[in-house]
Amino acid sequence: MDPLQELVDWATSHGVTLNGIAPERIPGRGIGVLATRDIRVDEIVLDVPTNCLRTLSTVPKARLRKLSETGISVHGILAADLALDRSTKYAPWDAVVPRADDFISTPLNWPRELQALLPLQARELLAKQRAKIARDWEAVTTAFPDRLASGKEREKYRYAWLLVNSRTFYYLDAMLRRRRGATSDDHMTLQPVADLFNHGDEDGCHVAFGSDGFEFRATVPYKRGDEVKICYGHHGGDLLLVEYGFVMETNAWDEVALDDVVLARLDARQKERLEEAGFLGQYVLDRETVCHRTQVALRLLCCPVGEWMRFVNGTDGGEASQGAVNALLLELLQECVAQAEDTIELIGRLEDGEQLQRDILIRRWMQIRRLLKTGIASI
Repeated sequence: MDPLQELVDWATSHGVTLNGIAPERIPGRGIGVLATRDIRVDEIVLDVPTNCLRTLSTVPKARLRKLSETGISVHGILAADLALDRSTKYAPWDAVVPRADDFISTPLNWPRELQALLPLQARELLAKQRAKIARDWEAVTTAFPDRLASGKEREKYRYAWLLVNSRTFYYLDAMLRRRRGATSDDHMTLQPVADLFNHGDEDGCHVAFGSDGFEFRATVPYKRGDEVKICYGHHGGDLLLVEYGFVMETNAWDEVALDDVVLARLDARQKERLEEAGFLGQYVLDRETVCHRTQVALRLLCCPVGEWMRFVNGTDGGEASQGAVNALLLELLQECVAQAEDTIELIGRLEDGEQLQRDILIRRWMQIRRLLKTGIASI
């Protein structure tokens, strides 16, 4: 039997309800969820009961106790549970999740030479991700030194960690509420069939959870054969690349970090002023304009301090200095375009890593270049 049909049969036998949808293989794109009939707005297309979720509550108590003693994250616990599980309880589910080789597109698995050429925001996200998995791995090997100490087991855990990283849903139950030190990053669960939905930058289904489980309700109409998607969040391209290993052709929430070029123009005193005002760093250009933080920083370079402070306080609209700000912004965005083009050319000459990795990285930089040129055209 086809593994996808086995998954559907297994899921429905455990109370999952599919209404007008089915998982299918999409040529060139892996697995997705397609409409098997026309679907109206507000129809519930998928219902996943609580008993089908993989959460802290489903981790064997002895395993959970040993792991919890290490201060490991919930992410790390769920990954350890996947890596240590020898049962066949979830076999139909396990049969359709991505294989380890499928994560070749995830920057965590790239050679350092390509990681170094990621955009600024992606590099920062990757650094945090690398630190997080290192902490979790240290905790797991402390809890199970005899079972997960070898290099082979480390790779197995890394694979499980990436599965959890890319396939969980936000979830909060009584156990998570009681967990000391838990943050929103710890509120996660794995669930069958639902983890096969691909991402769309605009909502395709509203996802809600309660004590009975998860409910997926269509927010747009679908024709038979359409792919039904959910939105993983309003994420820019750098986050989608680092966390999920893909880039989108179009993304309503995409943005470009400008910290490199803006901070390079500021002296120590100007940085100090911005920090005191709460505006140091996190400068971005989205699909429409630069953020207010960028306007604040650039204006400090273009007008007297008193005028700048009035702009920060909201008593001056900044009209007098806007022309100078626009001229400086144009110069910075042109500088960013040149950097993007140089990086694209450099990647094209490299032989490090896999061709797929280099292609994804080039596509990301081309997206950034388009955003920058759009920003330039709007000035």
